[in-house]
Amino acid sequence: MMEEQVILVNENDEKIGLMPKQEAHEKGVLHRAFSVFIFNSKNEVMLQQRALHKYHTPGLWANTCCSHQRDGETTLEAGKRRLFEEMGFVSDLTETTSFIYKAPFENGLTEHELDHILVGKFEGNPEINPEEVASWKWMELEEVKKDIQTNPDIYTAWFKIIFDKFYQHLLV
Repeated sequence: MMEEQVILVNENDEKIGLMPKQEAHEKGVLHRAFSVFIFNSKNEVMLQQRALHKYHTPGLWANTCCSHQRDGETTLEAGKRRLFEEMGFVSDLTETTSFIYKAPFENGLTEHELDHILVGKFEGNPEINPEEVASWKWMELEEVKKDIQTNPDIYTAWFKIIFDKFYQHLLV
């Protein structure tokens, strides 16, 4: 099976090429990504704990799901696909904003992404994919914000950036 490709982009989110995902993370090349935030009727956000065997940030808490768009796939299509693959449910999604971040990891890999923030609604319990997700929980936004300040080491870099700089885009 061929390794998944990521879409290389410039700072204007214009496609400039494709590269295998692992190589893009080894070289720290800017590529397109998305982060999905799912809320329930109590306005709590669903968080996921990344699977313990992930090649970077294993066991850390993050937004409901995140990944990379495939070539020819819209951001909303990619978000719906990955939400189902990781969390086992489907939701209508809306794109709120996007931003660029760069985060090096201890294992030598670097996330350098133009990340699109998607939000949606869901009631109930997900059917998590254990290959991707170790655990999940609902949390109030203010509780998450406080916990990031108290326990920053248990959250992924992109999740902390979103909460620090793009909090207002999560309010639904």
